[in-house]
Amino acid sequence: MIFTFVGDYTDPALAHIAQGLRAVFQRRGHEYTSDPEAEDLRLVVNFIDAERPKPYRRRAKAIFVLSVAVTGERPDNVLRQAYPLLVRSLANLCLYLVRTGEMVHTYFVTLEQGYYPIPDLAGHDYFDYLYERLHPLASSQLVIDNEFHTDLEPELWSGDALTRQLSAAGKRLDALDLLPAPFPIHELLDERDLRHIERLYGIGGLSYGNLSARKDARRFWMSASGVDKSNMTEVGRDILMVKGFDRDRNVMLLSVPLHVRPRRVSVDAIEHWMIYTEHPEVGAIVHVHAWMENVKSTTINYPCGTIQLAGAVADIVRQSPTPQRAVVGLKNHGLTITGPSLDDIFDRLERGFMRQVPMS
Repeated sequence: MIFTFVGDYTDPALAHIAQGLRAVFQRRGHEYTSDPEAEDLRLVVNFIDAERPKPYRRRAKAIFVLSVAVTGERPDNVLRQAYPLLVRSLANLCLYLVRTGEMVHTYFVTLEQGYYPIPDLAGHDYFDYLYERLHPLASSQLVIDNEFHTDLEPELWSGDALTRQLSAAGKRLDALDLLPAPFPIHELLDERDLRHIERLYGIGGLSYGNLSARKDARRFWMSASGVDKSNMTEVGRDILMVKGFDRDRNVMLLSVPLHVRPRRVSVDAIEHWMIYTEHPEVGAIVHVHAWMENVKSTTINYPCGTIQLAGAVADIVRQSPTPQRAVVGLKNHGLTITGPSLDDIFDRLERGFMRQVPMS
């Protein structure tokens, strides 16, 4: 992996992070470059000013950006203080340093609106811990490209019983208070940066959770990326038909009506595709930012939309004694729940869940 640093890291706490990260990545066999435009660049560590965060505008979606900021004030709410820095700097992850006297406490802040503390370790142990957390994320592979085919059957242009069930299920999520408000990135980013992330990721907002329902042996309906799940009405815009995955080109294939300018499907489409392909008995899947006790969980908090996260979830579904009714925890993220139908999933979900996802 080739990595680089950008920004100003003359602050002693930032300089310490820069020196330690460079040493541990090079010790593990990775190559440092001083060129932020280098070919095959995979990781950029962007040292930002917490008062005026400057973004690193990556050229390719394969580049993972870690923003690092330091503050001298212990925040009442780490997420409220650090999450805007993550968004403004166009990063995948934020390393937030809180300086209190001679101590510096470390937090990771994720795009899924979660955060967790890093143990107060010393020397190599601290940077080895950071490496073990960072490397799997920075080396993961996104599957977020969509290819739209105007081959959806005309009789499905206005939806069917399944799309109506998805629409009703979105309203049930809202009634359960499981639809956190989409993060207002329009209030944090200027038009240039909004165009940049839309070009890279095809999104114009950050929202959470998704739903899908199997149509037939190879296809399924799924909620769109960034859509208001409590108000899904239009096929191709709010609900899309996923018909396959092209492994060679790393792209999801979708069928859409002729007359609609489509939105992209949820970034978790690759995860749902893996589960439906392997388990014909699964008729529906719901992903929520909530938790249940005693669920088997993934061990690494891979980013949404990566083939590694999809594979980790699919592995746990496969190991379940009842894959058609599995509940999988996604580390520092939420739950993926399979069922023979959406009603079956919601009946189980309504029996009890925790809105706060435990972070570790």
